[in-house]
Amino acid sequence: MVTSTATLSQNAQPAQIDLKALKTRQHGAWSSGDYAIVGTTLQIVGEELCEALDLRSGQKVLDVAAGNSNVTLAAARRWCDVVSTDYVPSLLERGRIRAAAEGLSVEFKQADAEALPFADATFDAVVSTFGVMFTPNQDKAAAELLRVCKTGGKIGMANWTPDGFIGQLFKTLGKHLPPPAGAKSPALWGTRARITEMFGTAAASIEAEPRNYVFRYRSAEHFLYVFKTYYGPVLKAFAALDEGAQQGLRNDMLALIGKMNRAEDGTMVVPSEYLEIVIAKR
Repeated sequence: MVTSTATLSQNAQPAQIDLKALKTRQHGAWSSGDYAIVGTTLQIVGEELCEALDLRSGQKVLDVAAGNSNVTLAAARRWCDVVSTDYVPSLLERGRIRAAAEGLSVEFKQADAEALPFADATFDAVVSTFGVMFTPNQDKAAAELLRVCKTGGKIGMANWTPDGFIGQLFKTLGKHLPPPAGAKSPALWGTRARITEMFGTAAASIEAEPRNYVFRYRSAEHFLYVFKTYYGPVLKAFAALDEGAQQGLRNDMLALIGKMNRAEDGTMVVPSEYLEIVIAKR
């Protein structure tokens, strides 16, 4: 998986932006911390996406930017033939451990979402939850999803929306640590307009439904601790700031949680909107 704290500018990407350098920076972010600590809490999203795709036993499924393999496991539980990919080896290893613990048969392969090592039209379904949306070269990644999907197959994604909690969290990070000029916001993948722009000409149909994943933590401070310690983008943001700026980021994150927290008992219960997308390839 890769990430960016880009704001939601839809301006054309300047030719001079160094996508290779951005990818290297993002790889470092996702390789830091331990995303699996956060990722495992998102399992329900993978289960619901597999239901939206109406997966059938025996179908060939590719999970792109799989993280610690939430959709991978959900598809394998439905007796699909699953290949789980990510470009961070440590995340693939966490997926292997989870699959082995459940006795699920899954193939794991290190792969870049922008250059998938598979032949054209290999998979019945291509999936990604909160993964491919963070690629630096969005159009190239979208083209790869389409390329490896069979005609009549489906592409399923869950992508954070710009106005949801995580979308706002990345805007907060961008306020304190601006992204490279011209970098496109990952949250664009959580908009119907951008999905149509990238996939529309190759799609027989596009279904895009807003959903909510609810972050449930012991408290706002607990969430902040977990994300500062284990979630690479937040960990790296704090590490890049001096002590005073760190306090400012901390305050802004707590204020965001306070604004969106629906719990009144001291715990954290924050809905975060995402777009559940099912594309049928023409």
